[in-house]
Amino acid sequence: MAMGPLYMDILKGLNDTQRKAVEITDGPLLIMAGAGSGKTKVLTCKIAYLLEQGVKPKQILAITFTNKAALEMQERAEKLIGPAAQQIWLSTFHSFCAKFLRFEIEGFHGYNKNFTIYDSGDSNIVVKKCLKELNLDDKQYAPYSVQAAISNAKNMMLSPAEFLQNASSFYEQKVGEVYKAYQQYLLANNALDFDDLLYVAVELLEDNAEIREKYQNRFHYLLIDEYQDTNGTQYRLAKILAAKYHNICVVGDADQSIYGWRGADISNILNFERDYPQAKVVKLEQNYRSTKTILQAANAVIEHNVERPSKTLWTDNAVGQKIKVYEAMTEHEEARFVADNVLKQKTLFNVPYNDVAILYRTNAQSRVIEEALMRAAIPYTIVGGLKFY
Repeated sequence: MAMGPLYMDILKGLNDTQRKAVEITDGPLLIMAGAGSGKTKVLTCKIAYLLEQGVKPKQILAITFTNKAALEMQERAEKLIGPAAQQIWLSTFHSFCAKFLRFEIEGFHGYNKNFTIYDSGDSNIVVKKCLKELNLDDKQYAPYSVQAAISNAKNMMLSPAEFLQNASSFYEQKVGEVYKAYQQYLLANNALDFDDLLYVAVELLEDNAEIREKYQNRFHYLLIDEYQDTNGTQYRLAKILAAKYHNICVVGDADQSIYGWRGADISNILNFERDYPQAKVVKLEQNYRSTKTILQAANAVIEHNVERPSKTLWTDNAVGQKIKVYEAMTEHEEARFVADNVLKQKTLFNVPYNDVAILYRTNAQSRVIEEALMRAAIPYTIVGGLKFY
């Protein structure tokens, strides 16, 4: 095959395994991409490569998990291939389903295409209304807990009737009744919540053969990022859309699956080769982000996970500094250690305070850390939450 200038430009800067992942176009493909291995670059180059091979932009559907990732991939694709990138369906799962439903939902379950999308705040208000109507105590049935249960049910494609049928306790029975009232309220107001966007889209595709075939015929190539974080609904959506051509390329890393608490099912990526027996697998193991020391430590920890597919990250980067471990006896001692090290960075190395980040796992930990920072007269900002003080 003759290689044009665009083709050469697309592959420029890719290592051998990245290039292999880009050049495999037909059939199912699983790209096991370790942290810092350039997966976004590979996905973007793959889209450009498909267009170079004559695939039409509208025949490609690329799905990411965040709007930020979708925007980044869109910008990278436009730099590589120009305005044609704007014709590709490149979005999050929820954005894709919202767009799909605007075109196709008319009359389904009584909805029309001008439906309203409820965010989590709107949904919480509806849950509270339903609890009140059913005379349920919102202390015993905490609205956010009930809302989470409804969300999990939708992620597993359980209708209110199915949820009630599977209820194994008095509490679950009552939650099922709230779920039923909640859905009736949404339908009466021509509204869908975030979970409904996926749930109703999958229902519609499974129930309507004409619409299902229309979209299976449209999308010849399906690319999905962060596949390890897909839930049951997203899995079914992908399987439906890829059913005709089987040109499904998923990128993910079983070692980075951290969203089980919100419905992500790691078995989706672990069983990809079972779902698609003809699947090819490419492992992106060269890390461009971390030092050798960091990778060695990470590999040593991760290898204890017995269910993970084998993969060992390596890098040409420097060895880097040794990792320091500090074991504190109390949370207060830990907070003092953190504050002391921030001061040390500032006084000895003139590191600006806003170049320092402190990560903690739960919001409850912030209070002790804030106290230590205030005692040390260190200014701070809480990101993504509220200051305790």
